[in-house]
Amino acid sequence: MLENSAVVSLIQAMLAPGIMISACGLLLLGMNNKYSLVVNRIRLLDEEKRKLNIARLEGVLKDHQHNRTQSINIQLQKLAFRVRLVRDAVLAYTIAVGFFIASCLSIGLQYILRENTLFYVALALFLLGMLSVFIGVIVAAMETYRGYEIVKVELKEEY
Repeated sequence: MLENSAVVSLIQAMLAPGIMISACGLLLLGMNNKYSLVVNRIRLLDEEKRKLNIARLEGVLKDHQHNRTQSINIQLQKLAFRVRLVRDAVLAYTIAVGFFIASCLSIGLQYILRENTLFYVALALFLLGMLSVFIGVIVAAMETYRGYEIVKVELKEEY
């Protein structure tokens, strides 16, 4: 049976990975929102492209519509890459959550089994979780930069 001070120590040790799980949850929420927005934009552009293709087949496609079709194709390519980046960021954050959960479990097992080597396992799992969060942040930054490139394509078309 664990003493009161041991229980308090256990809870304190498990707190850091628990906070990181919550932080990753917020990051995941933001990335899932971004994922929905990018997918919706792809659907809208694809629908517009289909309408322009019908006009082309009917032989009523005007020059500005031809330019718009080319712009849509460029944007769809860039959005497809961007949605992959969002997916990769979500995957990195999800893997981090798994590492943090495993870290919490190993901390708990360390206290229950009184096995000091589990401390190193818990530390390694926590560090792997932090590395995964860092990778997710880098990928999310790349995705944000790509989003700006798509806006530049759209603005170029208007001028």
